[in-house]
Order: sequence, then C-alpha cells, then structure tokens
Amino acid sequence: MNLIDYGRILLRRGWIMLLLAVIAAGAAYFLSTQQTKIYQSTQRVLIQPARNDLGLAEATLRVLNPYVVFLDSRVIARQVIDQLQLDMTPDYLKSNVFIAADQLRMTVQIDARLPDCDLSNDVARVWGEQLVQWRNEQNQQQRREDRVDALLPDAPQCELYAPRPFVNAAVGAVLGLLLGGVIVFVLEYLESSIIRRRDDLERGLDLPVLATIPDTEG
Repeated sequence: MNLIDYGRILLRRGWIMLLLAVIAAGAAYFLSTQQTKIYQSTQRVLIQPARNDLGLAEATLRVLNPYVVFLDSRVIARQVIDQLQLDMTPDYLKSNVFIAADQLRMTVQIDARLPDCDLSNDVARVWGEQLVQWRNEQNQQQRREDRVDALLPDAPQCELYAPRPFVNAAVGAVLGLLLGGVIVFVLEYLESSIIRRRDDLERGLDLPVLATIPDTEG
C-alpha cells in the first residue's frame, strides 16, 4: 500500500483511533483522581570538610555511600518515629524514604514520600538531622582540621509526587491511539480480500480494469 491507501484507511476508520484515545485518556484521568495523593519532600545534607585539602576531600567522597547505608536503616527509622511520635513501623517508614549520595555536589539526598505534605517535610528534615547529629558526635573525637561537618543548607519543601492526572491522561491518549491503530489495520487485513472499489480489484489482480458495468435499477 502507498501513502494514499493509508490516508484512505485513516479517513475511513480514524474515528476508532480517536474514540479509543478519548476513552483511554478519560479513564486514566478519572482513575488518577481517585488515587491517594503522595507528596515528596527532599532534604539535602551537605557534607563539608573542615579544610580544602585534596586528601580529606577524597576521603569525604569515599564515605558518602557509607553515610547512605547508615541512614537507610531501621535504627534511624525508629529514631525518627520516636522523635516525631509517629504511629507506624520502622519498616513502613523506611520503605517510603529513599536516600542517595551525590558525589559531584558532596551531598546526601533524602526523599520522603508520604500521603501528608507536612509529615513528609518533618520526616525528611528529622532524617537529615540524624546525620548531622552523628557527624557532630564523630567530630568531637577528631582534631578540628580533620573534621567533616554535615549541614542542612535548606528546609525541605514538599510537592505532589503522585498521582499526575494530566500526565496519566496524556499517556492514556497515546496508548489509546496505538491500540486503535492496531485495531484499524487488523480490520483492514481481515477485509483485504473483499472487493469494494475498482482500485481494490486492480491491486488484488495486479491488472488494469478496462471497463465496468454500471449499476442499473429494475
């Protein structure tokens, strides 16, 4: 088939694709609005060596991942729960907090994803404070020039993480179009042996039609 044939197919059956796209987008939007809202709050902890020494800076970079292991533990989750007086288990809270190291910026990022915006902020902030407190304790045992400070450069601010109704609706519309396209071309394939027009006969026989008998009434 050439582009003209594809164009004819779309003109004749394109409504199927559009209908499925609208249905899929509407369903995705509606289902998204029914889901529980999840807010993400991000707390960054800046790791700062006491002196601009290459060796100390390299050593600090190496301990960023151990800091992540230290924070991503049930012990820290329990301390956060006790401090905020939360009615949840350490495993549940830990499963909703995500911790990663950024060696380029020398920071540890803590993402708390919970159904309450203020609670997400509190959890992310207190979780970050655990690293600050631990580093302060470690610094007391070291010389001032060898200390590594942990600082909270800013307070966490929550934002809606999920659901995203408009994004989900757009994805649903695209999937609806694709599904509609598959259905349209399957229908065309199943009906490819049916002769409706002169072009269908010429394409099927690979021969030109020289004449046709017009329809006559009565």
